[in-house]
Amino acid sequence: MSNMKRSKGTSPLAQAAALGVALATLASGQQALADPVQRAQARRMYDRLTGTPPSTGLLNELEAQLGSNGNNLEATAMFIMDPSSTRSKDFYSVTLKNFASPWTNRDQTIFAPLNDYTATVIGMVRDDEDFREILWQDVLYVGSGSGVPAYSPTSNAHYEALESNNADLRQVLSPTTQSSLNGLPPEATAGVITSRAASEAFFIDGTNRAMFRFTLLNHLCRDLEQIHDTTRPTDRIRQDVTRSPGGDSSVFNNNCVGCHSVMDSMAQAFAYYDFDETAGRLVYTPGQVQPKYLINSDNFKPGFVTPDDAWENRMRLPGQNTFLGWDGTLTGSGNGAKSMGRELANSTAFAQCQVEKVFRTVCFRSPAATDQTLVDSATLQFKSNGDLKRVFARTAAHCAGNGN
Repeated sequence: MSNMKRSKGTSPLAQAAALGVALATLASGQQALADPVQRAQARRMYDRLTGTPPSTGLLNELEAQLGSNGNNLEATAMFIMDPSSTRSKDFYSVTLKNFASPWTNRDQTIFAPLNDYTATVIGMVRDDEDFREILWQDVLYVGSGSGVPAYSPTSNAHYEALESNNADLRQVLSPTTQSSLNGLPPEATAGVITSRAASEAFFIDGTNRAMFRFTLLNHLCRDLEQIHDTTRPTDRIRQDVTRSPGGDSSVFNNNCVGCHSVMDSMAQAFAYYDFDETAGRLVYTPGQVQPKYLINSDNFKPGFVTPDDAWENRMRLPGQNTFLGWDGTLTGSGNGAKSMGRELANSTAFAQCQVEKVFRTVCFRSPAATDQTLVDSATLQFKSNGDLKRVFARTAAHCAGNGN
């Protein structure tokens, strides 16, 4: 009789099983009640900012961050990029690395190795520094880690070792001054312009015009053809530019002058810089113009002979390039790379370029007409504070979608 009663009862094991089923049912019910639109938005923002899908647990956390009405998209994007959490590792080590790498080489490839230029971009975004200083500040980010050689102005081994070790760039990068590492006086530093990577790519050989062209292309999103203006004066165009290409002076007047009148007056800022390929380092000779500025003088003897590093922004003169939005608090002229970098970085074109590059990175497309309100608003905000991380957050929120 007692055995029969026990068989009709419920054992502890059965009770536990029943409880497990109940909890699973409850969890399933809660999952069914979750907003599919918000969940898709959370997933998309994480995917786009880090390049990786979130785990189920992290996705639940991100969805909770969005709030019951889903109005916290921008705040959730900032939560994803929070450098104090491992959830942001791939944003700094992958997304930002790929974002900046094309700016460091003439081929504009993302497959360039980690270098001081890229690391400085990553560090400044992580630390919420004013990104407008990227073209003129005395700053450089270096890493740390076992087996990582010290930074060297003659080698990229320091950064290549960080990359080989799969270093968490969110954690290992620290800011320092360029002048303490590469031998430049502070007044000769100009952010990433005077980084070793940029110097090797754009100061090597040539005439230093490449540094101006690629800075314009990478940071104002315009190539020389887009600032082409044949109404500018020709008095600063160097001797190496013939005034009669192929024996036809009209080619110079209707074509060459449009780029060189602007480029030569700006690239004079780099007159004391060169990259020594043998030594593998940036060279700076204050007061002494590099010989590359004086080559091929017989092409046009009456042409401009560079005497120093004084530059002038002729895009400020009334005409088609005033729409680039030059800062009225600056003079539009000066000496050296630092002041010229500041001139470019404080333009509206620089701000809009950063917003457009972030948009393409996060949204996987260029801005359309329907995105112009976001672009204009983000550009205005960036121009006032230089906060590039906030641009990433606003753009991720904008392109989070509606769950489709």
